[in-house]
Amino acid sequence: MTPLQRLVHGALLSTAVITTSVQAEENPPAIQQLEQQGVEVLESFDAPGGMTGYVGEMRGRSLAFYLTPDGDHVIVGTMLDKDGNNLSEASIQELVVGPKFESAWPELEDSHWVRDGDKNADTVIYTFTDPNCPYCYRFRQQAEPWIEAGKVQLRHIMVGILKEDSLTKAATILGSENPEAAMHEHQTSFEQGGIEVDRKRVSAAHLKVKANNSLMQEMGLQATPSTLYQGKDGKITMVQGLPNPQALKRMMGPRP
Repeated sequence: MTPLQRLVHGALLSTAVITTSVQAEENPPAIQQLEQQGVEVLESFDAPGGMTGYVGEMRGRSLAFYLTPDGDHVIVGTMLDKDGNNLSEASIQELVVGPKFESAWPELEDSHWVRDGDKNADTVIYTFTDPNCPYCYRFRQQAEPWIEAGKVQLRHIMVGILKEDSLTKAATILGSENPEAAMHEHQTSFEQGGIEVDRKRVSAAHLKVKANNSLMQEMGLQATPSTLYQGKDGKITMVQGLPNPQALKRMMGPRP
C-alpha cells in the first residue's frame, strides 16, 4: 500500500495535505493524483473557505476531500464547522450513501429475509443478520418494545459470514416451515448457542443465504448488523453496527 493509499484508508479519522504539479485533462492535478491511487471521484460541490469539495469511493469506502482555492493542494479528511458538525459525513450521506442505498432498496425487498413483527407495522426496517452476531442479538433486544407494540417490522436478511456454522444456522432459519418462529427460537436460545442446525433445512436454503452474502458484499457492507430504513423524507439511511439510542429513535420513532 502506498503512502497515499494509507492516507485515504484513514481519511475519515485524520486529515492530511497532498501537493502535486502533475497535469491532467479533466479534474485538477491534485484530484488526478487521488484517481491514480484508485479513488473514484463521484461528485463535486462548493465547500467552505472557497474550497471545492469532492466525494468518492476507494475499495468500497466512501470519503470526502477538498481542493484548496489555488488548485494545487487537496485535503483528505474530515471537515468540522465551528459547532463541531461533521460536514464531510453530511456530504457523503447526501451525495454517495443516500443515492446508493435508495437504488438498492428494491434489492432488499427481493432478498431472502425473515419477518419479525407485525406485517402491517408502519415502519419496515431491513437488517443484515448473522446468527452468531452478538450485536445482532442485542439490536433485536433493543427493538423489542417497538416490535411488541406493532410499530416496527424487522426484516432479517440472513447472512453467514462470522463463523464456520453461521451459514448453516442462517439456512436452518430460512429453510424452516415457519422462519419467523425459527428466528424467535434462535433469539431466545442465543446465549446457549442458538438454533440447532438442521441439515434438511440447510439443503433447502443455503443458496438463499449465499445470495444474501453476495448482496451484502455488493453493497459494500462489512459488519453485522447493517441496518437500512426509510426516513419520513423518503431518504434511505444505513446504520452499521449496534445503533446508539439516538439512531434507534430516528430509525423507529419514539419509544412506545
